[in-house]
Amino acid sequence: MKTRLFHVSLLTALLFSFHSFGQKTLHGTVLNDQSIPVSGAKVSIENTFFSTRSNSEGKFTFTNVALDEFTVLVEFPGYEASTVQVTGFNQKETSSIDLQVHLTPAGTTLEEVQIVVIRADNKTPTTFTNVSKEQLGKLNFGQDLPILLEQTPSAVTNSDAGAGVGYTGIRIRGVDPTRTNVTINGIPINDPESHGVYWVNMPDFASSVQDIQIQRGVGTSSNGAAAFGASINIKTDNLSAKPYGSSDNSVGSFGTVKNTIKMGTGQLNNGFSFDGRMSRILSDGYIDRASSNLHSFFLAGAWAGKKTVVKANVFSGHEVTYQSWYGTPESRITGDVDAMNAYADRNYLSDAERENLLNSGRTYNYYTYDRQVDDYAQDHYQLHFSHSFNANLKLNVSGHYTYGRGYYEEYKAGQNLVDYGLDPLVVGVDTVTATDLIRRKWLDNHFYGAIYSLSYSKKRLSLTLGGAANQYVGDHFGEIIWAQFASNSDIRQRYYGDSATKSETSHYLKAGYEWNKFYFYADGQVRYINYNYLGTSEVNGSLVESQETTDFLFFNPKIGMLYDLSNRSQFYGSFSIGNREPVRDDFRQPVGGKKPRPEQLQNTELGYRYQSQKVFAKANGYLMNYKDQLILTGQINDVGGYTRTNVKSSYRAGIELEAGAKILPILSVSGNLTLSQNKVKEFIEYVDDYDNGGQREIVHRNRDLAFSPNVIGALAIVYEPVKHLEVSWTTKYVGQQYLDNTQDNTRKIDAYLINNFGASYTLSMKGITEMKFSVLVNNVLNEVYQNNGYTFSYIYGGSTTTENFYYPQAGRNFLARVSFNF
Repeated sequence: MKTRLFHVSLLTALLFSFHSFGQKTLHGTVLNDQSIPVSGAKVSIENTFFSTRSNSEGKFTFTNVALDEFTVLVEFPGYEASTVQVTGFNQKETSSIDLQVHLTPAGTTLEEVQIVVIRADNKTPTTFTNVSKEQLGKLNFGQDLPILLEQTPSAVTNSDAGAGVGYTGIRIRGVDPTRTNVTINGIPINDPESHGVYWVNMPDFASSVQDIQIQRGVGTSSNGAAAFGASINIKTDNLSAKPYGSSDNSVGSFGTVKNTIKMGTGQLNNGFSFDGRMSRILSDGYIDRASSNLHSFFLAGAWAGKKTVVKANVFSGHEVTYQSWYGTPESRITGDVDAMNAYADRNYLSDAERENLLNSGRTYNYYTYDRQVDDYAQDHYQLHFSHSFNANLKLNVSGHYTYGRGYYEEYKAGQNLVDYGLDPLVVGVDTVTATDLIRRKWLDNHFYGAIYSLSYSKKRLSLTLGGAANQYVGDHFGEIIWAQFASNSDIRQRYYGDSATKSETSHYLKAGYEWNKFYFYADGQVRYINYNYLGTSEVNGSLVESQETTDFLFFNPKIGMLYDLSNRSQFYGSFSIGNREPVRDDFRQPVGGKKPRPEQLQNTELGYRYQSQKVFAKANGYLMNYKDQLILTGQINDVGGYTRTNVKSSYRAGIELEAGAKILPILSVSGNLTLSQNKVKEFIEYVDDYDNGGQREIVHRNRDLAFSPNVIGALAIVYEPVKHLEVSWTTKYVGQQYLDNTQDNTRKIDAYLINNFGASYTLSMKGITEMKFSVLVNNVLNEVYQNNGYTFSYIYGGSTTTENFYYPQAGRNFLARVSFNF
């Protein structure tokens, strides 16, 4: 019933017809300071959905403009944004008017060159969504960046602590987050070994973001590992021409507190400018003891000339989060006391652990040791150089260095001394072979390199040559910091350690050509990876000596075409191939000594875009065919570690719909809906057989891929009842999804529908540019739901037992906020 109601409300809200009050056409030409036409400039009419790009002759057109007064905004990297006020438009006797917009060079916008080359625009035949600084600002009460992107198409987010602060993640089109390419100012952020992005290491980063582009599918060539479901391209704050200061503070449920201070000098007379931010976020979390203590800063210094910009960014985050990644057993979720006791018996829980399970409710956390924390700090250094040789030729070169270090600490009971390289301990006539201990698993890594791009555009042709050269050095080691029986150990005894190095070079060439109403696009990337590691690793509780050296050479081609049906609508299609290397754990835990094979994705996208003064609509169909996709099957390796294995064939196919309308000047509605099928054609499930030893094999065919709901939808209504007051209602629906690839209804996450309410009031006073009071009520209707989990099964006593674990999310909760801009 909830699903039907959601579909009806979504379609009703999105499908509107509007009467056009005029048939006026607006023509224009964009010229630079030398009166040369500018191709590819973004032209939009403010407070409408009208947006386009100037063609090879610098011309643009908007038809059926039913406005009397409006502002035309023109933007192009390397030039100041230009606005033109139009008045009495529908009172003119002619059916159309012509504008000439002249752009003035400005170094402060040259920095955008480093981003434009890897981003898509409305001439690029691929699927993307842009999220502006204003949109992020309205949502940024202190929750992690993935939570702020929850309303974007095909996105499903999760939070270990249940309240959006701490360890969070985002899946797009059902794809594992490690397959999403993430860059900041064009520099890759994914961990080179695990391919993961740990957003908790960048607390409150949204406060330093200018805008974000999410490309779905393979997308355009970027830097770092290939996108296998999406790419998230983040641009940090632009240089500010004027000095500013701001304070942003939030408080709310679960002891959540956010404090942010920002300031900047603006551009000084000598061309220099400086910007800074400091943030603190505290939260107890919804889950028991799932606290977060997060601190971060962002500093930027730049020099801007007429044709050159040099900018340095330094940003850092330090997080201490109490671990909540164990999850909650299904029996605790359902409140089944008999099942909880059976679970405790099966897993040999102590009396204290059993009591914790029985009495904790939905907020249960397995961990009770007071220092069961993840403690990690990460520093980022970026240096960007952008130069415009002329209106047609631009260069960007960037260097970067990231230093990360930290550990997670855990209490472990009854550990075998031999597993830690320690000798049995003789006490009197007794021999001690096990001990309780506290250990820390460390990661100390360095990631550095450079990226470049050289872009040329003139009339109908655009070319971009770009690439990257990066190296990663990571040390993994474990320490014993306390043991009940120390045996022959010392404090901080290292019981394993291995070092890994990964080198990568990549180069891409992009070309675009405009002919009549057609735009043709081609993009080819060559990527080389060398990965090696040596030392002792811990695999499933056992110490394993391992050594690996491997190389990959990939070619990732992309082609596409876009056709302008009119100045309001476009049709596009593209085909792309992406190749991706396995992650560290795939190499460390091979089955039968066989190396994992790289994955390949063949991605087809077909779409349609429409925009008018009051309405926009997008429809996109996609087919993502995987070859040798790596998935969990339950298979174990030679030392008992569960590993991902290649499956020959799998796919994702679906349609994504987006629409929005300005029903009234004070009322707007927007939403998106994804309908998909996500299948693995055949794979073998391996189930541990404790009765007979080994594993039992079960063949599955045409099963749903894990964590891939067939229906994802979002709806947003924004209403301004009086001046300066804005209220909003957002809805998110996620269909049922499976915990593994068996499509077994006993191993699934139920569908859920959540609603959030927001309100903000803005006022001005002497000495303050803007003061805003805001409130956000999450999960207004108090939906009981989980959005993530895991499962495993085994055979014992002649029957199969399945253990499901979930991550419960908070019920109704609130955040209140006050911000000042000076």
